[in-house]
Amino acid sequence: MATTRKLVVEVVDAKDLTPKDGHGTSSPYVVVDYYGQRRRTRTIVRDLNPVWNETLEFSLAKRPSHQLFADVLELDMYHDKNFGQTRRNNFLGRIRLGPDQFVGKGEEALIYYPLEKKSLFNLVQGEIGLRVYYADEKPPPLKPAVAPLETVVEEKTEETTADGPDKSQPPPETNDDPAEVKETPEPPQPPPEENSPGEGLKPNEEASPPLQENATVGGEEPAASEPTLPPESDKNEAEVKPVEEPPQNQPDGEDVVLESEDSMSWASAPRSPEVIISRSVSGSIPETKNGPQPLRRSVSETASYTSEISDVSTIERSTFDLVEKMHYVFVRVVKARSLPTSGSPVTKISLSGTMIQSKPARKTSCFEWDQTFAFLRDSPDLSSSPILEISVWDSSTGVETSQFLGGICFDVSEIPLRDPPDSPLAPQWYRLEGGGAHNSDLMLATWTGTQADESFPDAWKTDTAGNVTARAKVYMSSKLWYLRATVIEAQDLLPPQLTAFKEASFQLKAQLGFQVQKTKSAVTRNGAPSWNEDLLFVAAEPFSDQLVFTLEYRTSKGPVTVGMARVPLTAIERRVDDRLVASRWFGFEDPNDEKRGNRSRVHLRLCFDGGYHVMDEAAHVCSDYRPTARQLWKPAVGVVELGIIGCKNLLPMKTVNGKGSTDAYTVAKYGTKWVRTRTVSDSLDPKWNEQYTWKVYDPCTVLTIGVFDSWGVFEIDGGKEATRQDLRIGKVRIRISTLETGKAYRNTYPLLMLVNGGVKKLGEIELAVRFVRSAPPLDFLHVYTQPLLPLMHHIKPLSLFQEDMLRNTAVRILAAHLSRSEPPLRPEIVRYMLDADTHSFSMRKVRANWLRIVNVVAGMVDVVRWVDDTRFWKNPTSTLLVHALVVMLIWFPDLIVPTLAFYLFVIGAWNYRFRSRAALPHFDPRLSLADAADREELDEEFDVVPSNRPPEMVRLRYDKLRNVGARVQTILGEVAAQGEKMQALVTWRDPRATGIFVGLCLFVALVLYLVPTKMVAMASGFYYFRHPIFRDRKPSPVLNFFRRLPSLSDRLM
Repeated sequence: MATTRKLVVEVVDAKDLTPKDGHGTSSPYVVVDYYGQRRRTRTIVRDLNPVWNETLEFSLAKRPSHQLFADVLELDMYHDKNFGQTRRNNFLGRIRLGPDQFVGKGEEALIYYPLEKKSLFNLVQGEIGLRVYYADEKPPPLKPAVAPLETVVEEKTEETTADGPDKSQPPPETNDDPAEVKETPEPPQPPPEENSPGEGLKPNEEASPPLQENATVGGEEPAASEPTLPPESDKNEAEVKPVEEPPQNQPDGEDVVLESEDSMSWASAPRSPEVIISRSVSGSIPETKNGPQPLRRSVSETASYTSEISDVSTIERSTFDLVEKMHYVFVRVVKARSLPTSGSPVTKISLSGTMIQSKPARKTSCFEWDQTFAFLRDSPDLSSSPILEISVWDSSTGVETSQFLGGICFDVSEIPLRDPPDSPLAPQWYRLEGGGAHNSDLMLATWTGTQADESFPDAWKTDTAGNVTARAKVYMSSKLWYLRATVIEAQDLLPPQLTAFKEASFQLKAQLGFQVQKTKSAVTRNGAPSWNEDLLFVAAEPFSDQLVFTLEYRTSKGPVTVGMARVPLTAIERRVDDRLVASRWFGFEDPNDEKRGNRSRVHLRLCFDGGYHVMDEAAHVCSDYRPTARQLWKPAVGVVELGIIGCKNLLPMKTVNGKGSTDAYTVAKYGTKWVRTRTVSDSLDPKWNEQYTWKVYDPCTVLTIGVFDSWGVFEIDGGKEATRQDLRIGKVRIRISTLETGKAYRNTYPLLMLVNGGVKKLGEIELAVRFVRSAPPLDFLHVYTQPLLPLMHHIKPLSLFQEDMLRNTAVRILAAHLSRSEPPLRPEIVRYMLDADTHSFSMRKVRANWLRIVNVVAGMVDVVRWVDDTRFWKNPTSTLLVHALVVMLIWFPDLIVPTLAFYLFVIGAWNYRFRSRAALPHFDPRLSLADAADREELDEEFDVVPSNRPPEMVRLRYDKLRNVGARVQTILGEVAAQGEKMQALVTWRDPRATGIFVGLCLFVALVLYLVPTKMVAMASGFYYFRHPIFRDRKPSPVLNFFRRLPSLSDRLM
């Protein structure tokens, strides 16, 4: 039975409302409007923090179809004038919610929205808590009056056919109850045409869904004039069909009950011309909707693929504008009939020296295959005329002795090109020639298209060697949530025989799948330990697991399980902010007998935190920062398009039958969407020319592309090679913020891999990428002012240990989820794309990061060096100009900030001329120190934990690490000593030094009180930049004084 979708708004409560009744309080009520449907809550008398807990429902049938993506829910809050000294319902606030706030049932969460003003002069404050979601409900069962109605309709039809149409009969009237449609008088029908009565209902079945949709839309608008009566045949069809199968024809989200104004629109709606055209063809041709008809072809036996309109020279339009077109000859073999065999025949297709055999046919009323084959053509030039051969064989007698049943040959130059906006070409019957077939027919269709054809992804392709796992696929990551379990306390834990003990130690263990976490041991004397600890888990939708809590009693011999408590994930509340959810008590079960409980119980607060972003990538290469809860998502700011063209000069990754081979495929990941190209078999220069699109919600994100070598071709054979992991060839990262809007970048990137022997180039990949901005310019620039991570990461931040643990858990869950797809995305691929194994210690990375710090500080060092050169008059002209600048800035201090800003502007404008116009940034071996890395360091970097190297090698590495640690220890000690000397200025650790500093501070204060500040600043500037002849070679007295201050270094043991 069809379901009706409705919008549900749960008005929970409000907080901190504005007093409006003249006595410091308000009596609020809420009015919700959704496309003219107004619902009102009850009035809460004299309460600034009212609680309603009311559910308001709205029908989606009232929503115009042309505004499907512009839903607006308006909520207004008023003060009831019946309570208080007011003469009108005073306005308390309003909110407007768009479709991005509406989620499906099960995803809803309590969200507090700040109340907004209606005008500038409204005094509004507070917030309101709502849950807004879609819900499906089944309509009430119809009255059992359908069967008798069919008989009545048929009898009336026969009578009207014999007597002729009665034009004096009034137009039909439809009641609100669909079960009473039988009482509607039937209009007369014209004589039936060629179709039999049994086939006459089929057009009605196709035409009724658009009719009903039009009736629903039209019924919401009041009729301006008398509706025109439709033709008699249309009225009969429109009245008979809704009675026969109303639930099946009802679209989702539409009401079953028709209003009285809808009856004329129901009957008068014209039938769709596409449906009429599709029924004019043979019944074997698939239905054609919302598009032009397939290309018309003649039905001759051998020249059946000649197009009446010569369009073979035109090239079809393709949406794949970033990649090159690859032309394919598509052959779709559907079924055969009247074959002289009782087995399972196969078809063999041959084109340009490539022959492929289909799967055995499935025997029904015909022999069915329904397979599509794509044969690659080198170019769209159709001057050559290869022959396409399609034959049918009976393989029941054996592979070598297969019997030829018949075949067809076609000239490929006469196969038409299919234009992508057209509907798929309709397969037709063709007579088989030769062999043992007598009056046997084969239904097939063939056309020339590109990789943009919708049949291409699932078709057998010549460059994939028919491998099942070689198809291009799009994967979606499972939706991940952070599950927060707050363990508060437990009660009644000590059994009677243990009450004699003074103290008992308890520990609570929580397990969700493979995730296990434990609280700290709590010591208690009364059997009521308290923990107040938060345990965080990662859970993936759909929630089918249980969160299991195990209470352990710590003894000297080991832990003893006291009880277990199981909580289904579907019963846990979701939240999107930091509000406290209601805590609950859960009773423990006996671990030995689950049916028998005990008195022990635990106090827990459980919730799904939808305000966090579940990190599955490193923060600096993350592709998505959106929170889990869809209600908190911001609109997309653009679209990024990626064209994966191909690879060049790949190295052989494996040896098959004594020959080097590579079966390459590409995986791209952005956000929750993963894409995988088809696997090109046995090619060192594979061409994919596939294009994919992602929505961009934050430009400061990274698109990751990886190339791999597949062992999936051996899975069919079932050999030991099938269990091998796919090999890594290389990876490319593209930061979206480095792309100019609307510009297509087409570059070739080297595929580099860091192995034990150093950097190894395994080939090159050619990519095309383009970013298109969809948001207004100001909204797009406003994104740069927003926090990178959701607000919950700042309100209640996670520790570094928690982030690392949860990220590893999320990667493991995603790898398990994607490995269950078909074709599977193997765990080693997921881990490599997410950089899950790149956080091990590496001496190379330590040195590289140190050089990065030196490079950053180098600019500051250059400034200090320039100041020092100016101070010592190495360039007298520059020094004189600096003196003039100091005088100007001292006497006009308001110019300091503008001058600094203008200086930075000049630097940025100057560097704009020297910006990089080459390829997009890629992995830099020089910056990574991969070219100069020592073999010993690389071997240490790729070593596992715990190490499996010989003890002598481990000892040498440990000694080397100790030397590096000693240097770091010295630097940290110097930094700490300088800070302690700063503290010693006022702590009287050295009484004389502190006395000198305090006296000097008093002298400076008195001088600055008496002498103008500008004069002191000018004198200090000229003194600092004085000529070298007035300088002493010794360090300054201030520096000497600071170096003499004591630190705590002499107290270290």
